[in-house]
Amino acid sequence: MKRLNIAILFGGCSPEYSVSLQSAYSVIQYIDTCKFMPVLIGISPKGNWYRFEGDHEKIASDTWCNPSDCLPAAISPDREAHTLLIFHPDKVVKLPIGAAFLILHGKNGEDGTVQGLFEMAGIPIVGCGTLASALCMDKDRAHKLAHAAGVQVPASFILKKNMDAGIAPAQAEHLGYPLFIKPVRAGSSYGITKVADRHGLPAAIKLAFEYDNEVIIEETIKGIEVGCAVMGNDELTAGEVDEIELSDGFFDFTEKYTLKTSTIHVPARIPKEKVKEIKQTAKTIYQALGCRGFARVDMFLSADGKVIFNEVNTIPGFTAHSRYPNMMKAVGISFEQVISRVIELAAGV
Repeated sequence: MKRLNIAILFGGCSPEYSVSLQSAYSVIQYIDTCKFMPVLIGISPKGNWYRFEGDHEKIASDTWCNPSDCLPAAISPDREAHTLLIFHPDKVVKLPIGAAFLILHGKNGEDGTVQGLFEMAGIPIVGCGTLASALCMDKDRAHKLAHAAGVQVPASFILKKNMDAGIAPAQAEHLGYPLFIKPVRAGSSYGITKVADRHGLPAAIKLAFEYDNEVIIEETIKGIEVGCAVMGNDELTAGEVDEIELSDGFFDFTEKYTLKTSTIHVPARIPKEKVKEIKQTAKTIYQALGCRGFARVDMFLSADGKVIFNEVNTIPGFTAHSRYPNMMKAVGISFEQVISRVIELAAGV
């Protein structure tokens, strides 16, 4: 059987470049090469695209971007072509692409920008498309749509750079401390600060504005953080619900990738009826935001038992030990099966 060429994109012009390398390396290691032929496309931190044909270990060690292993490349915008253009010194080679698996976390990858390029080129995308990716990256608009679908969301307000400086302190007092200050569009907890009182507000807002031109100030939900992996297009499969146990603070970038002082429990240590409610809420959010293929829906279970939406990660961490694969593993779906299934959902095979 002829193998389908699957473009695997990694790296990216994003603060989460290094996270992408580790996720992509894992996908490359676990993809079923009897069914699929990986076509590796690396994007440098400066935004240069390359066809990478070197040792996969160089992706993990971030030594992939070198003249020996790379040639400049670009996706053909011709909707009938479905090809990667590889620029050799003396010729241009056209390589057919059956689907694109974007392992690009954060801005310029998870936010709909690259998805739009592949949709314009007519190449199927593994996972969420342009609109869903953009909406899920935007915490404010995602919350509004989820709320319209009947899901409870945290109280919040939005700051823009040109707003009156006095608005933030007044609104913050109205919400009540402690508060979370977040860039509206950023991932991996970049630019997020938990503020205990008004004295920490200006620095936290300044930090958040370094990552986006809009900032969301959000109430703190007393309770626990939970997540649910969802897979599918029309018929949805929910993974086991997980729970983040924190010793202090919040699940920031360091904790997400080192678990230095936190523990993730799969399954979550919560009543069965709440697990069922969280899974259904995750599916509701997934559908309300137009997600396809796969996504991880993060929520809070408040101290009084309410399920409250936090955010959707349309390209969650994808190493064998990441939350999404572990939630699927807990319901009997291996990492290899997850990768094959999401590619098949995109390519229609």
